[in-house]
Amino acid sequence: MDLTLIVVLVIALALFFDFTNGFHDTANAMATPIATGAIKPKAAVALAAVLNLVGAFLSTEVAKTISGGIIKEGGDTGVQIMPAMIFAGLMGAVVWNMLTWLLGLPSSSSHALFGGLIGAAIVGAGFGVIDYGVLMSKVLLPALVAPVIAGTSAYLCTKLAYSVTKRQAGLSSPKRGGFRYGQIFSSSLVALAHGTNDAQKTMGVITLTLVASGLQDAGTGPHFWVIAACALAIALGTYTGGWRIIRTMGSGLTDVKPAQGFAAETSTAAAILASSHLGFALSTTQVASGSVIGSGLGRKGAEVRWGTAGRIALGWLFTLPAAGLIGAAAAALAHFGNIGLGIVAVLGIGSLLVIWVLSRRELVGHANAISDVDVSGAAVNIPTKKQRRKAARAKANEAAKANEVSQAAPVHEANEEVK
Repeated sequence: MDLTLIVVLVIALALFFDFTNGFHDTANAMATPIATGAIKPKAAVALAAVLNLVGAFLSTEVAKTISGGIIKEGGDTGVQIMPAMIFAGLMGAVVWNMLTWLLGLPSSSSHALFGGLIGAAIVGAGFGVIDYGVLMSKVLLPALVAPVIAGTSAYLCTKLAYSVTKRQAGLSSPKRGGFRYGQIFSSSLVALAHGTNDAQKTMGVITLTLVASGLQDAGTGPHFWVIAACALAIALGTYTGGWRIIRTMGSGLTDVKPAQGFAAETSTAAAILASSHLGFALSTTQVASGSVIGSGLGRKGAEVRWGTAGRIALGWLFTLPAAGLIGAAAAALAHFGNIGLGIVAVLGIGSLLVIWVLSRRELVGHANAISDVDVSGAAVNIPTKKQRRKAARAKANEAAKANEVSQAAPVHEANEEVK
C-alpha cells in the first residue's frame, strides 16, 4: 500500500479516536453540574465542546510526550515505527473506547491509546521501542498519584464548603445555593483543562506518524493544522454528549449536591492543568472519578456507591493491557502487508458496527441520562418565607383533619352498637 495512503488512513483513524475521546470524557466536566441541575444537559455539552476546542490550542507539552517520549521516533533517536503499526494501535484504542462507552464505564481514553500503541509497537519492532522511563514517569506514576491527590483535595474542599456554609438547626442555608451557580464556572474550567490535555494526545500520535513516515523532522512539535484538526474533532465528540458515561459519573458514584460538585470540579481542573503544564499524559477520567468519590466522602450523610466505584476501578485496571492486546493482535495481522491491513480495518469497523447496534437496544440521551436531575435541583431550592408559612399552614390543616377523624371514630362505633 502506498505510504501516503497509509498516513492518510492513520490520520483519519486518529481523528476518529479523538472524536470518541470527546464523547467518552464529556462526563468529566459536565456530569456533576447536570446532576445538580446547575446547567441544562444540552447547554452543558455545548459549553464543554467550545471550551475543549479553545483548550486544545493552549499547550503542546503533552503532544511532545506522546510523539517523542513514550515511543521512540526512529532515526538517530531509536527504533523506526512504521505507520501501519500506529494504525493497528489506534484500532485497539478505538475498539476499547467504544466498548467501555457501551457499558457506561468511564475508563481512560488516554490509557486505551497508550495501551494500543504500546502493544502494536512491541509486536512491530520489539520491546526496545518503548522508553520505559518516560512511560513510568509521565503515564503510570501520574495515573496512580493524580486521582488520589484530586480525591483528597475534593474531600477537603467539600468539608470546607459545608463548614463555611453550616446551617443553623432547623434552617436552610441560602449561602449554599450559590455553589449551584459556581459549578458553571468550575465545570467550564474542567472542560478547558480537558482540551489542553486529551486533544494533545491525538496531536502527538499524528505527529509520530508524520515523523515515522519521514514527512516531519524528529523532535519537532505538532503543526498548526494538526492542532486545529484535533481540536475540532474532540469538540465535535464532546458535543455528542456521551450520555451513558454521564449517567454513571453524575449519579452512579454518589448523589451529588452543588457544594460537593463545585469542590470536585475545582480539584479536577487544578490537577489536569498542572499535569498539562508538566507534560504528563494524565487520565482525566481517573482524576474526575477520584474527585467525585472524594467529594462524596467529604459530605456528611452522603453515600458513595463502592460497587460502582469498584467496577470503574476494574475498567481502569484492564484498559491499558486490554487495548494493548487488541493493538498487538492488529499489528500481528498488519505484518501480512496490505491484506493484513485490510483485515484489521474490516474487523475493526465490524466491531464498531456491532457495538453501535447493541447501543440502540437501550437509548440513553439528555432526557434520561440522569433521572434525578430535577430532584437534585430541588434539593438546593431555598423556599421563601411566604412558601414556608404556606407549607406550615397546610401541615397544620392536615393535622387538624386527622384529629377530627380520630375523634369521630369512637362516636361512630358507639352509634353502631346502639343500632
